[in-house]
Amino acid sequence: MMSMVDITLKNEVYREATAEGIIRLRRETVRRIIEGRVEKGDVFTISKIAAINAVKKTPELIPLCHNIPITHVNVEFKVLDEEHILCRVTVKTTAKTGVEMEAITGVSVALLNVWDLVKKYEKDEEGQYPITRIESIRVISKIKKTFSEAQSD
Repeated sequence: MMSMVDITLKNEVYREATAEGIIRLRRETVRRIIEGRVEKGDVFTISKIAAINAVKKTPELIPLCHNIPITHVNVEFKVLDEEHILCRVTVKTTAKTGVEMEAITGVSVALLNVWDLVKKYEKDEEGQYPITRIESIRVISKIKKTFSEAQSD
């Protein structure tokens, strides 16, 4: 039997989830991103917008995911070293169920968008991607609080 989890009788509470993931790129590509020399535009800004859009569309992509009100999305990028960029997405809501799937979806789409924006620089002479890799996507934090607990923070 397939169905959405029944959350009808659950109370709305403050919920927050943070997910992160890493993209591995050629050193030259990371340098291009940092220096703003990517032909398609500002990689981090465009990918942040893609992540926010993905968070809002998660229930359309994940069939049994509840459609919940998103109250905040924060997207951060951090260059870890010469070949790795980290993306971290935090999603907040006041709802009957959590926002982990939204956070994971945001990270996934942000990193896919980075790949799309820089794929021209990542291909080898046969048109393959021997270096490029998205890895380690995971939920790193999940918070659930009553409204009174959230307000006292």
